Amino acid sequence: MKSLVRWGTTLGLMGSILLGTVTSGIAPVIALSEQQIKNKLDNIPVFLITNPQGLPLSRPLPQQNGKKDGGSVTGVYMSKQEAQAFISELRKVKDKDPKMTQMVKSLQVTPVPLGVIFQQLQKTKNQPNRLLFAFKPLDKEVKGAMELLKKSGQQVKQFRSVPVFIVRFAPNQSYVSIKLGNQKSQEEVVPLFFSMQDAKNLLNQVKPKYPKADIQVVDVDGILNTLQEKNDPWLSKVQFWPGPEARQYIQTLPKNKAPRR
Repeated sequence: MKSLVRWGTTLGLMGSILLGTVTSGIAPVIALSEQQIKNKLDNIPVFLITNPQGLPLSRPLPQQNGKKDGGSVTGVYMSKQEAQAFISELRKVKDKDPKMTQMVKSLQVTPVPLGVIFQQLQKTKNQPNRLLFAFKPLDKEVKGAMELLKKSGQQVKQFRSVPVFIVRFAPNQSYVSIKLGNQKSQEEVVPLFFSMQDAKNLLNQVKPKYPKADIQVVDVDGILNTLQEKNDPWLSKVQFWPGPEARQYIQTLPKNKAPRR
């Protein structure tokens, strides 16, 4: 599993997101290719728990109808801190097996572009011994998503995926796009936020002119399916936006250098 990603380029856009010009009208496009989707996801760092060789910590999938399919699952954390906390909890468990104890001591948190996870899932989706990825969203973002859904009248007891927040001009109306860059070179994007607070910041700019503007909550799985299957005109403009902790990680990277995985 390898990738070359320029995460650092995201930082240059972050200052514009809260000061961007609210616009509308997007040229029609066709559904995106897997490579185009991967490129969009590569701006988002996620975190795996791996051994020193980079192999992810995984567990076998439960048997179904008494048959074992040979697949396994590993956790994908949206928070580096939460991934590290899980390792700390594992190290507290008393285990009599010295090999297991040594293995746990060697575990580490490894950043990976979300695009790499998507690419791996696409490559192995028809393989019986595939490695599946169980996403671990931030609790506060899930809580915020649940509150917004209940406020809109939806009865939701559990949010099973990673929430994504999109600002729109009003319910059942188009999504808000922003312009990034300078006057000579501007790019129009529809930001998809992994942080509800970032979405609120944009909403606060839109509200004075569009009082009915709101935040729509979707799950990342639904977004990916839409990108692959639909011909909606706004899809080419979407840009996934890393949350605050992810941005902090990006700031630690060497400028204009690409981390390897």
